[in-house]
Amino acid sequence: MQLSLWTYEGPPHVGAIRIAASMKGVHLLLHAPQGDSYADLLFTMIERDDHRPPVTYTTFQARDLGSDTADLVLRSAKAAVDTHQPQVLLVGDSCTAELLQDQPGTLVSSGGVDVPVIPVEMLAYSRKENWGAGETLYTIIRGLLQHKTPAPGTEPAPGIAGSVNIIGPSSLGFRCRDDVREIRCLLESMGVTVNVVAPLGASPQDLLRLPDAQANICLYPEVAGPACDWLQRNFKQPTIRTVPIGVGATKAFMAEVRETLGLTAQETAEESRLPWYSKSVDSTYLTGKRVFIFGDATHAIAAARIADQELAFDVVGLGTYSREQARGVREAASALELKALITDDYLEVEKAISEVQPELVLGTQMERHISKRLGIPCAVISTPAHVQDYPARYSPQMGFEGANVIFDTWVHPLMMGLEEHLLAMFREDFEFHDDVQPSHLAAEGHVTRPAGSGDSTETAGAGPTWDLNAERELRKIPFFVRGKARRNTEQFAADQGVSIIKVDTLYEAKAHFSR
Repeated sequence: MQLSLWTYEGPPHVGAIRIAASMKGVHLLLHAPQGDSYADLLFTMIERDDHRPPVTYTTFQARDLGSDTADLVLRSAKAAVDTHQPQVLLVGDSCTAELLQDQPGTLVSSGGVDVPVIPVEMLAYSRKENWGAGETLYTIIRGLLQHKTPAPGTEPAPGIAGSVNIIGPSSLGFRCRDDVREIRCLLESMGVTVNVVAPLGASPQDLLRLPDAQANICLYPEVAGPACDWLQRNFKQPTIRTVPIGVGATKAFMAEVRETLGLTAQETAEESRLPWYSKSVDSTYLTGKRVFIFGDATHAIAAARIADQELAFDVVGLGTYSREQARGVREAASALELKALITDDYLEVEKAISEVQPELVLGTQMERHISKRLGIPCAVISTPAHVQDYPARYSPQMGFEGANVIFDTWVHPLMMGLEEHLLAMFREDFEFHDDVQPSHLAAEGHVTRPAGSGDSTETAGAGPTWDLNAERELRKIPFFVRGKARRNTEQFAADQGVSIIKVDTLYEAKAHFSR
């Protein structure tokens, strides 16, 4: 067993919680030990939900293990139904509770609960979070639609022409809410009706309407894949599998939608600025930039395609932690003459980044930390992500507007890196160093800053002078508070009758004003 500081995915029951939290009228009973309720923080702090996830924990304790826990499970289930009045109750167990083999789903199914019960099997010690999310969504859909499955030898009723289901967006996914909004607008511009979006915002009644659509859009394969495959087998609904991330993929997605639904092609206004910039003179700075990509399979594959085909980057590394989707990543890497990195060990990823020394990293929150240590610009393209990657503003990854967002997110770290490089290069230049008066102020007759101030526009007066070492120490203070630090230190020195400010004086002043 390996002790890890970070993990790319949680256990499968976190995926189950994500699906329950995405839906309306669904509640999850999780057989789990006391204290195993950390998932609440993910939704209130990261997703910024204004309510806790619809989950009830049995919270058994050590003393409960010496007796029958079946009664605890049943009591918890009935209390959850009485309190929350769900339309469907999911029942599963956490990785710790799975060791007890209590089979809570079977217990509750036969325990006289007044709502439909759907047991969810998690396989905690062989699978992880995204698999758990996909398996939970598939289990709910199969459980609700099993009775509507056409009898063998009979054809299902045709779906409503020109309508689709969007399958896969969920809570704690990467920009899912904004992606759904963008894709819905794109489909409506093509004359396509969205029948159901699931699981995000869907109720059990909505899932019962899934067979009414002409086709399904597999928007996030990690979550939507099993459900889309089951609907295709049982209701003969074709699956649209192109993920519209990037300009080229968005056009390919639209073409697949038209072909699948039998629509006539029509001109669509391209709303992305990425192609224009890629053809401009300014983009030559980006050409050939060496990029390392790592994330979930959906976003990693899309990022590799955009980097290679739309921005003329040189992809020097490609990998994923999504083992269930590894084949697609390997194929994408092979097309780029690379060997895919398939791992959930962040230390292996850090080693790979260190070896190839890219100029930009596109990854998860883990890779952002790795890149900080290595001094490499980084943009987050995939979960796991931090709260800053769940912005309040509209910020999709899909469609033409998503291409604009991706362009800004990827290019700005490179441009800021160039700026920092130039500032460092010209730091001692006679025009650009810290002590030079801004040219527009000098032209207007403003007083020039005294040598060595770097932050004050006042002339040197009859006051304490700065020792050279103290001046150097002052430069270590961030520029936006350096002026205040200088003024406070000079005031402290004057009050103390100190004529020469030394390093000790600087820190004594800091301690004085910190009280």
